[in-house]
Amino acid sequence: MKELKKIWHGKVTEALNKLRISMNVDCPGITEEEVPLENPPDPGMGDLGFPMFMFAKKFRKGPPVIAREVAEILSGDVELAEYGRVQSQGPYVNVFVSREKATESVLKNILLSPESYGKTNSLSGRKIMIEFSSPNTNKPLHLGHLRNDALGESVSRILKFLGAEVYKVCIINNRGVHICKSMLAYKKFGNNETPESLGVKSDRFVGDFYVKFAKWASEDPGAEAEAQEMLRKWEAGDPDTVALWKKMNNWAVSGMERTYKRTGVSFDKYYFESDTYLLGKDAIAKGLEEKIFYKDEEGTTWVDLTEENLDKKVLLRKDGTSVYITQDIGTAIQRHNDWPFDQLVYVVGSEQIYHFKVLFLVLKKLGYSWADMLYHLSYGMVNLPEGRMKSREGTVVDADDLIDSLRDMAVEEIKVKNREEAVGDINDVAEKIALGALHYFLLQVTPSKDMLFNPKESLSFNGDTGPYLQYMGARITSVLKKAEASPSVQGAVSDYSLLDEEYEWELLKLLAKFPDVVDEAGRNMDPSRIALYLYELSKGFSRFYHECPILDEKNPVLSKTRLDLAKAVLVVLKNAMNLVMIPFLESM
Repeated sequence: MKELKKIWHGKVTEALNKLRISMNVDCPGITEEEVPLENPPDPGMGDLGFPMFMFAKKFRKGPPVIAREVAEILSGDVELAEYGRVQSQGPYVNVFVSREKATESVLKNILLSPESYGKTNSLSGRKIMIEFSSPNTNKPLHLGHLRNDALGESVSRILKFLGAEVYKVCIINNRGVHICKSMLAYKKFGNNETPESLGVKSDRFVGDFYVKFAKWASEDPGAEAEAQEMLRKWEAGDPDTVALWKKMNNWAVSGMERTYKRTGVSFDKYYFESDTYLLGKDAIAKGLEEKIFYKDEEGTTWVDLTEENLDKKVLLRKDGTSVYITQDIGTAIQRHNDWPFDQLVYVVGSEQIYHFKVLFLVLKKLGYSWADMLYHLSYGMVNLPEGRMKSREGTVVDADDLIDSLRDMAVEEIKVKNREEAVGDINDVAEKIALGALHYFLLQVTPSKDMLFNPKESLSFNGDTGPYLQYMGARITSVLKKAEASPSVQGAVSDYSLLDEEYEWELLKLLAKFPDVVDEAGRNMDPSRIALYLYELSKGFSRFYHECPILDEKNPVLSKTRLDLAKAVLVVLKNAMNLVMIPFLESM
């Protein structure tokens, strides 16, 4: 289909230039880039549409007249007949491509190079660093992190699929008074217990003490002051405090890494706030010397961004200590030194939009040319039907607890359907169904939008869900396995001219669309484009499967050809599902 699009795009451009010359129009030659190509909203209007609006001024003719004359030129091209037919409709030149040519082109592209189908190499040579997750070591990963992680990992996979060199990083916030609160509560109430002694996952173990601190602080007004004192000791390097900090941080990080592995998330490098919080001070000093920043009468360092329609922002406190943005300035500089990127993407909630506007402008003022290549991929809140989560009150939905719950629900669903024997390892399959349900639900929504996660709804085997996509993949796998037992079908040679049913053609057009969908998702850093496409493809296959017999077809050649179409759908399902972190299942 891509080849046919290219042929028709070139021919329409050529026809416009012939019309330009015949009319003695005084303008430069028209290029393909100037000729828009659209997908008509109604199949009855053709497969490709070329609007003529933008040529009305040049040709001094109405778009419908231009469309009619261009269509006449194209209709007179005898060589084009094998590639389809053309007609004008209002201001559009509409093309009905040759179905046989398109089918052969698309299916051969998919079946000959299954793993690479959908790759366009549009980002080849680009080095893109992506920061995501950014957990605190005073609590385990929660539902909010799961959306962040899914976005970061999925976007990373999409960009890599398009040819970019991707470097995934995670900043772990492992210092500050909030970390000391968990430490202080453990020191007071922990009784030297360990995650192993209590049989509790290590990050959850640490998080429980953060909740205990909140309860204690609500009863004892002196708790907050003790936490501040512990932070002072940590910053002074007190050996006992540092030893406790290391122990509890190791518990938290090791527990998080188990969750990352479970959900298919990985990183190329961890950055720790304890190593980076002092970074940036030299850059601020340089900015002061160059009068980019200024100090007020109390000695506080500021940047004035009022000309950029922002505000004045503190960069260093009056005592010379760092604020959060100081660290981010230094960390960004260090990252570019570590791995000179073409782009750095921060996957961080939308409540930090102002922060990143300031950060990017400050780095630009400091003269870093790569500051123009910094991008904030912001995303909305994710909540449960019960309402907003609050970690200090212990109402946060622990990531592992949520996945466990989804897995257990999937186990029950498998048992209700009496599919235990068919699926094999029921717990493994249920785990993959849970992850498919979770990731699809989190990624089907445009990142910038807030969302409500409904666990029960996400697990439905019908409708717009991850398990529905997994079921469709398992169904196609089953059909292909059954076909292996049919000698007549296996011995037949496919004939793509036989695929003339509308359901077959609509399915084929969906397959041809996949590379463009991935490109669009990569350009916009929006995995929801692929999630939506997966649902459309699955529905398209379902319609085809019910209306066009595959194994029950009496003509073995047609049966074999339809099997090729089913194989191609399976290839694209697998490729697309991997990009949005949905595990593929051969049986359900």
